[in-house]
Amino acid sequence: MTPAPKPEAKAAAEPAAGDDRLKAAVAAWVANAEDAEGAGDTAGTDGVQTGKPRESAKSGKPEEPARSAVSAKSTDEPAAKPAAKAAPTSDEKPADKPAAEPDEKSDEKSDEKSGEEKKAADAPAGKPADRPTAAFGVAKPKNGAAKPAEAPAKKPADQAADKPADRPTAAFGVVKPKNGTAKPAEAPAKKPADQAADKSGGDQPTALLKAPAAPAAGKAGSKGTADSDSERTSQFVPLKSDAAAAPAKPAIPISVTPPTGVPKAPAEAERTKQTPLPPQSAAGAEPAGPAAPLDLLAQLTNTPPPPETPVRTAVRRVKIWTPLVALLLIVFCVVQAFRPLPDPTLKLTASKSYAFDGAKPSLPWPTEGQGYVEVSGLGTIGSFGEQKPVPIGSVAKTMTAYMVLKNHPLKQGENGPMIDIDAKAVSDAGKESEGESVLNTVKPGQKISLRDALSAVMIPSANNIARLLARWDSQSEEAFIKKMNVTAKELGMKNTTYTDASGLMETTVSTAEDQVKLGKKAMEIPALVAITKLPSWKDPSGTTHRNYNTLVPFDGAIGIKTGSTTKAGGNLLFAGQKEIGGTTQLIVAAVLGQHKAPIIDTVNAVSKKVLIAAQGELRDHKVVKKGDVVGRVDDGLGGTTPVVATKDVTAVGWSGLTVNITLNDAGRKLPHSAKAGTEVGQLTVGSGPGQVRVPVTLKKDLAEPSFGSKLTRLG
Repeated sequence: MTPAPKPEAKAAAEPAAGDDRLKAAVAAWVANAEDAEGAGDTAGTDGVQTGKPRESAKSGKPEEPARSAVSAKSTDEPAAKPAAKAAPTSDEKPADKPAAEPDEKSDEKSDEKSGEEKKAADAPAGKPADRPTAAFGVAKPKNGAAKPAEAPAKKPADQAADKPADRPTAAFGVVKPKNGTAKPAEAPAKKPADQAADKSGGDQPTALLKAPAAPAAGKAGSKGTADSDSERTSQFVPLKSDAAAAPAKPAIPISVTPPTGVPKAPAEAERTKQTPLPPQSAAGAEPAGPAAPLDLLAQLTNTPPPPETPVRTAVRRVKIWTPLVALLLIVFCVVQAFRPLPDPTLKLTASKSYAFDGAKPSLPWPTEGQGYVEVSGLGTIGSFGEQKPVPIGSVAKTMTAYMVLKNHPLKQGENGPMIDIDAKAVSDAGKESEGESVLNTVKPGQKISLRDALSAVMIPSANNIARLLARWDSQSEEAFIKKMNVTAKELGMKNTTYTDASGLMETTVSTAEDQVKLGKKAMEIPALVAITKLPSWKDPSGTTHRNYNTLVPFDGAIGIKTGSTTKAGGNLLFAGQKEIGGTTQLIVAAVLGQHKAPIIDTVNAVSKKVLIAAQGELRDHKVVKKGDVVGRVDDGLGGTTPVVATKDVTAVGWSGLTVNITLNDAGRKLPHSAKAGTEVGQLTVGSGPGQVRVPVTLKKDLAEPSFGSKLTRLG
């Protein structure tokens, strides 16, 4: 039969929650302690065991209690904490629990479970048991030996209210019986006095020091059977028996693993002050949704984002872009510093030209024909007549000699290659009777040097040797004539046409201006000048032939070629030199169409007057003094170094002439750095053979561009 519920269980449902329950537990603990002191070492008056272990008469230690029913349970299941009991009233003390005999364990087990279920139903719900107070559930007996208090069986109502138990304490609730099989020890029932002691500030860590308790022989009355597996718990050993004197403290929950078969309450995630709660909806039950990145960051840091302002936006942009700009600047500086430097250049700072004062000179021109006079490199002194194509006679041999020397250069003083005298040359020599100028000393199988052949063409004006050179150079006269016309166009001779190599044909025509262009180029060949300036020439046979140009060797005349025919009249292409201003000026002129007999003498006389007059018109003027700054070296990055002339610079010209002044590097590469006085170029006045050239040097040291100049260059 199921035992009736105890008065204590009924009374426990009546007290209020909170402080009333705590006060009742303290009062119950005090009453239990007084009752324990009066009981001593003997059993109760009713002869029923009180559940406390007996002491040995010899050793004074508690004897091993009878094997409890709870020891038969598996030690693998966790023990449950005893539920708190209701405190009795102030005028009554809690009654001792009847203990069951060892042989009655099996009979009373079912009754005890029924009684426990009723107690669980009557126990106050909604408040968990105060677990830490279990450490103070031992009362000190009168003889001074501490005996552990029997913990009451845990009720289902208390199990539902408890949080998970502290798993490590379960290791101390097992004792090994005599037969060697480890069985769980029955925890003494917790008294109200023990609960009051727990709340009075018991030291929670002492739960690890629990001593193993001997299994109880049994329980009488409503608790006559041992605790079930789900109600088994660890036994706690108190540090002090007078724990009731300590002030009560709030209970500290200890995690206990729920027993098998009992649903485990979901553990609430631990929250800290640093972890914000997720946003709630309007009803407060569901999250409002994912937060924006800045809002989520604010929740994690508990710091709201600062308000967006133009100043904060500007500062943020500066912080973002400043490192990038700094990196780009560093890369830019490195690239600029190690880029190849531009090549320095010379720039003229002096005047680019000089103009001679006075009117244009007037030369003694003849009354017929046409003429043209030019100073090579300076310009034209004067001209007369209409520059129209006319027959030029043997003046055409100038192009023949120029073409041969162009294709077969001859150094001054050398005779050159030997040329075979062919039958055609010997045959043409017989045309002397027809009025042609020929070299009649040649014979078949004979050889003649290139130098002698050119001399025969330019001095006695031998037609047969001119045709021989054409065949030797181009395999045929026709092919050579084509080359003559091509070269004429290259020299700018627009009004010139060649139809034969000797100029005998009247179809070979030109102008005085065109022949001056050819004469300037021919006088640039020293080997040809050495021939044309001779007044006479001796052929290989020893025969002397006079030069028909009677200007040479007088008045500085150096050539070039005469030509005369009945149709063409007297013609002369001549050249002369003059030393002036430290230079040698070359004068080249042509007079065509002189028909006054004797035509060859007339043209020579007219030409002589023109040559002397032209030489008289030349004068010099100092345009730059030694040491004057005439230019600068530009390093290409804004740096400049002045350059000076090493001597006086004289310009040569005539009245009304403007002479060009230029500064160049004279074909040398300018350095990036050099000492003062280093020659870096030359100053040139005029052009052609008579131009004036003066070296220029650095006025001060030339240094490489500075680092700042390298960084700021754009090109």
